[in-house]
Amino acid sequence: MSFKPAIASLSLGRAWLHELPPKFSAASASGLPGIEIFFEDLAYLAASLPGGPTPANHLHAAHQIRSLCDSLSLEIMGLGPFSDCEGLLCPIARAAKLQELYLWFDMARILGTDIIQIPSTFRSEGLTGDMEKIVTDLREIADLGKAQSPPFRFAYENLCFATYNDTWEKAWAVVKGVDRENFGLCLDTFNIAGRGWADPASLDGKLPNADAVFRQSLKNMVKEIDVKKIFYVQVVDAERMSAPLDERHPFFVEGQRPRMSWSRNARLFICEEERGGYLPVVDVLKAITDEKNGLGYKGWISMEFFNRSLTKEEANVPKDHARRAVESWKKLVKVMGWEDKVEPIVPKD
Repeated sequence: MSFKPAIASLSLGRAWLHELPPKFSAASASGLPGIEIFFEDLAYLAASLPGGPTPANHLHAAHQIRSLCDSLSLEIMGLGPFSDCEGLLCPIARAAKLQELYLWFDMARILGTDIIQIPSTFRSEGLTGDMEKIVTDLREIADLGKAQSPPFRFAYENLCFATYNDTWEKAWAVVKGVDRENFGLCLDTFNIAGRGWADPASLDGKLPNADAVFRQSLKNMVKEIDVKKIFYVQVVDAERMSAPLDERHPFFVEGQRPRMSWSRNARLFICEEERGGYLPVVDVLKAITDEKNGLGYKGWISMEFFNRSLTKEEANVPKDHARRAVESWKKLVKVMGWEDKVEPIVPKD
């Protein structure tokens, strides 16, 4: 089949409120075949083990997650985010990050995935946006991953609220600069449209001349990106804010970019227009996947969903979000005309 759905583990409830067994059971019972491991979940599990968050306990946590997923027939398709590893100015901090990477190799190997996701940094202290420095750092990471047995691939993602590389164009420039076979892209419909089309701090939720500018951006994407460099895709939408996300908005956080506050509180599963979804994310996905007029990508489609609903304490949060993910996927299959390109989702309960 051309496309397989997955869900990020955080999208079933945040780790400090919802443990892994009910979250993964909900994903499996809903019929979803794959799961993307959000490091927060693994780290919280490691911290709960005797002795706390030691490297050994991170490996024990990875073994527990792998066993749980195997028992539920969930395929682990990736691990991330390996954050803040680009443009590090302090040699000591850089060396520590590379040392941490070896632990990630061990965790990913235990989980059974060769994909480690790297988001563009949204921090600034101790970091530089100098492209040469960023490329040098990430190339070393790619080379270390290639030297492993088996080797690892890295999927670089532009975050729409990143400090430096906040667009698909900038992320693609980084990937081209790194110039390694095992260093590619994670293309996220929210982060692409959330920076290239939307502005949650504006009255209409859009950038000036958004439609025309973004239409051209997607045409450029199809012309420029090598589909072999797309390692996987994430699909989500977001709510249009009822009022500009400024200092008077309840989501406002001092010192935090509006797009980040929006991202953490108001993402939606794709095709949830009834909940306020308004981004042109289907257009983004068509540009990525269409065989005739797009890049022709085939592979994993993961739903990475941040929302204030994930911090509710109710026990039904994992099941509710797994249900919404499946409903979203079924709508998406119809919208995209993928009926003959995907396996049907069959609930197990």
